[in-house]
Amino acid sequence: MMSDRVADRVKGLKGSGIREFFDVAQQMEGAISLGVGEPDFVTPWSIREACIFSLEKGYTSYTSNWGLLELREALSDSIYKESGVYYDPEGEILVTTGVSEAFDLAVRAIANPGDEVIIHEPSYVSYKPCTVFAGGMPVCVDTRVEDEFKLRAEKLEERITEHTKALILSYPNNPTGATLSGKDMEEIADVVNEHDLLVVSDEVYGKLTYGGKHTCFSSLNGMKDRTILLNGFSKAYAMTGWRLGYAAGNKEIIEAMMKIHQYIMLCAPITAQMAAMEALRTNDEVEKMVSEYNRRRRLMVEGLREIGLSCFEPKGAFYTFPSIENTCLTSEEFAKKLLLEEKVVVIPGSVFGACGEGFIRCAYAVSQYEIKEALDRIGRFLERHPV
Repeated sequence: MMSDRVADRVKGLKGSGIREFFDVAQQMEGAISLGVGEPDFVTPWSIREACIFSLEKGYTSYTSNWGLLELREALSDSIYKESGVYYDPEGEILVTTGVSEAFDLAVRAIANPGDEVIIHEPSYVSYKPCTVFAGGMPVCVDTRVEDEFKLRAEKLEERITEHTKALILSYPNNPTGATLSGKDMEEIADVVNEHDLLVVSDEVYGKLTYGGKHTCFSSLNGMKDRTILLNGFSKAYAMTGWRLGYAAGNKEIIEAMMKIHQYIMLCAPITAQMAAMEALRTNDEVEKMVSEYNRRRRLMVEGLREIGLSCFEPKGAFYTFPSIENTCLTSEEFAKKLLLEEKVVVIPGSVFGACGEGFIRCAYAVSQYEIKEALDRIGRFLERHPV
């Protein structure tokens, strides 16, 4: 009888596979976590100082539902400088409590019950649940390591029906670290335009791109009006706990997102917004962190290959996605045994979609020392479970 009190769409969903491993590791002395995608850097001092100063000056009130106008103006300038796309700060940018809220708002603002929303997998764990919460129907498109985990335009086209409303695009990708070239994106944009689709483009890892410059999807010809651009401060600025993101896009859609936001969240914390304005001026610190991530990326990929795991070379974010298929263990079995036997936390690829089975996600947002120690432990584990 009690189970009838919970909505069916919630009862049918599993909890986050990422948090499950994180919670276990928190209680395990000596564990090394390659699990949660959180920078090990402390938020740069100038950003923390801006927050402290704002408190000293008494900035403790609500802000506009849209967010501080000064911050939206700074975001507009930043987006234009980096991608050449102009967004009106007074109607085309909404400040949110993290990119997770921005994504939830975007899907709820555009999806009618039964609308199909295409999601390429492996993908971040919240995309499908949030689509279900919004009443939409998730439609998954597998990507393959042989294609460098890129969403191919022809595969996208195969999944489009008369009920398709939108595409969720997430590059640089969590969990694979894959990126798309400008040409790759243009081919997807052609399909989007032909079928009159909307695109929710999660670009929170855009600044964490190695060996090339990230292309903002809305900068492509004809895509600004079709794209809801999502980004935030958690990853590039090491501001995960500040919970600050934003959405930029078509005025009608952004206003619809704001209506939902004003009822469920009201506004993002003013102290985080004040700090974010300083963050947008701290490119030197971001460049230092990206440079260090790049060193760790090479160390992780080379180390995984040396101990016998085939590993695609990630071009963005801070994750590797090595194959464990030859161990004869499922990705969940591998992750649980590795945690219990060697106290190393990795995330089973299966939590990111069915095509993630046979892989594990290893985050290199930890020190080089911890990476080396984790690789030694995984190496010992593989000696007992040979590939």
